[in-house]
Parts: sequence; structure tokens; C-alpha cells
Amino acid sequence: MSLLTTPLDGLHRELGAKMVPFAGYDMPVQYPSGIIKEHLHTRAAAGLFDVSHMGQVIITGSGTAAMLESLVPVDIEGLAVDGQTYALFTNEQGGVLDDLIITRWAEDRFFLVVNAACKAQDIEHLQAHLAGQTLEVLTDQALLALQGPAAREVMAELCPAAAELVFMQGCRAQIDGVEVYITCSGYTGEDGFEISVPAAAADVLARRLLAFTQVEPIGLGARDSLRLEAGLCLYGHELSTEIDPVQAGLLWSISKVRRPDGARPGGFPGADVIFNRMQNKPALRRVGLAVDGKRPVREGQPVVDQSGHKVGEVCSAAFGASYGGPIAMAFIERDLGEPGTALAVEVRGKQVPVTVTKMPFCPQRYHRG
Repeated sequence: MSLLTTPLDGLHRELGAKMVPFAGYDMPVQYPSGIIKEHLHTRAAAGLFDVSHMGQVIITGSGTAAMLESLVPVDIEGLAVDGQTYALFTNEQGGVLDDLIITRWAEDRFFLVVNAACKAQDIEHLQAHLAGQTLEVLTDQALLALQGPAAREVMAELCPAAAELVFMQGCRAQIDGVEVYITCSGYTGEDGFEISVPAAAADVLARRLLAFTQVEPIGLGARDSLRLEAGLCLYGHELSTEIDPVQAGLLWSISKVRRPDGARPGGFPGADVIFNRMQNKPALRRVGLAVDGKRPVREGQPVVDQSGHKVGEVCSAAFGASYGGPIAMAFIERDLGEPGTALAVEVRGKQVPVTVTKMPFCPQRYHRG
């Protein structure tokens, strides 16, 4: 089966990107400068990411907020126009089908961004629960992410209205006469923006952004190490149908009004299971691991205690270029999850010492106003 491409495919190749298959798409994993330099540039200035492989969906119609609340444990009814929220599609077992971002465009009109690997199943999931609403998949829309401390000054020159946004807020705007929707969001832990732009205008906009001296193109490799340093979950690693929000350390993603003592408790798939986990605590918890030394660890490798007994498993790992060494996230036995706990990861028959560490590994710098 041939790989899909994004509207920026030609630009990636022109810039010398190393392309790899990812979620059914041919995507840039890195550019000639390399993952570490790309990572550090994003933390120091601004990085431009092509995230057009992700799914963009609009749902319109009376009762859309209530319909969405039947699928996610989030306060959708209370979301302001142009406000956005992180959400989880849960299943009846309390596990996670996908994580997504929901933005309210109007009283009964919502814009959703879902993960590329789960796009088809998410759309089917939504369609199966429509109650008179209409669902539109934006197949002719690209998505660019501009991330880093210089992103706001770039946006101030390009689109002043967007530079006024605070974290998890969006606006309609024009850039060089092209209609776009911009949100103050991203998945690097930095201040930044995501820009939904017509596919036909994406290449021109990307080149316009790259013309700024502060902006460099960034691939999937640095995107992963940046989100790991920021302590952010990735579907298929820290989230899955077998992992519930409590175990994943995402209790904050369950809105107060949707909790047992809230104004609109439950009503989403797996609510009773999740509420039970909130009260009784799951056996495993997600933690950060700082690796002692320079030897990297890998996803799937066992975490062991001082006696060599397996107590968990690595779910994500990378070299934390800003942190200054290898880092990882793992699910381990709850009572071993306190920061400072000494453990080890088994790497090819040898034990690599690690220490449970508070997350994020690097401070998050979202612009909250």
C-alpha cells in the first residue's frame, strides 16, 4: 500500500528531509541539521512542524456539545467560543481510544483535531454517535505548528490578532489574504501556535514562515523528544485501550463537573471504571525516569527494582537534548513511583540505573497571559 503525502511533501524533500513512514504517511523524521539541533532550536527560537497528517473534523448541529460529552469526560458545555480543550475518547473498560483537541467555533459548531494513526476509527466512532448533527472531514486542509519562544514575535508580524491569543484559545484570521484558523497550542511544552490552512496555500505559508530567521523546519524525531521532555503522553505509548486516564496521570483531563460529585457526573464510556480507579488507585502509574549516564533505554524494556524483580516497563524514551541526557517515561508499580526512587532498566541483559524523576523534565512555557 502506497504512503499518503501531505501538501508540504515537495518542500520537505527540497529541504533535504529524511522521510519515513508514519501513520500511513511519508513524513520528515529530520532535516540535515539533525534531531538534536532541531530540538534545541525549537527550545531557543522557533520550529515549524508539518502536522497535516492529523485529522481535522467539524461537527455542527443542535446538541453537539451534549453528544461530545457522551464520548469524553470533559466540560464541553462550558467551553467558550474559540476556547479549546484536551480530551480523551474513552471505552467501556475505562481505556483510551484516542486523545484529541476540541475547539468550540460557535454554540453548536466544534472543530476537532485527532491523531493520524486513529483518524479513521475516530471518525467512525463520532459518526456512530451523531444525533442529528453533521460531520465534515477537512480533507483539503493542512495543519502547521509553529513552536518555541520566538513563535509569538513571528506571529505578531505575520498575524497580529493571533499574537494576542493565550494558551488553548483560537481565532479566525487572514495571513496574506488566506483564511486560516489559528490556535495557541502545540505539543512541545513551548509557547506556540497551530495553523489550519487550505492545502493549496500550505506550501506558500510554510515558506513564508521559514523566511523568518528565527524559524527552522523540524521533523518527527525532535517532535517526539520535545513532547517527552514536556512530560506529554503519546497515543500508543502512554495511552491505549488498556490504559485508563488515572493510570496515565491524566486525572486533570476529567473535568470537575463530570466527576462523581460534579454537576454532570459520568455519562461517558467507562465512567464507573474510571471513577473506581480515582478512588482506589490503579496498580501502576506513569512516571519519569532520568537515566544515570549516557546509555539510552528503549520503549518496551523492563524496569526492575533493586532486587532485579520486574516492576514496570518503559513506554517512551529519547535523548533529552535540553535536559542533557537520556530520559524515559514508564509505567511502574505505584508504591515505587515517588521521585528519587532508584530503579534500573534492563538493556540487553545489563541493568542501566535510572531514578524516578518529577515531570516535566523541562519547564512548560505555555503563554497563559
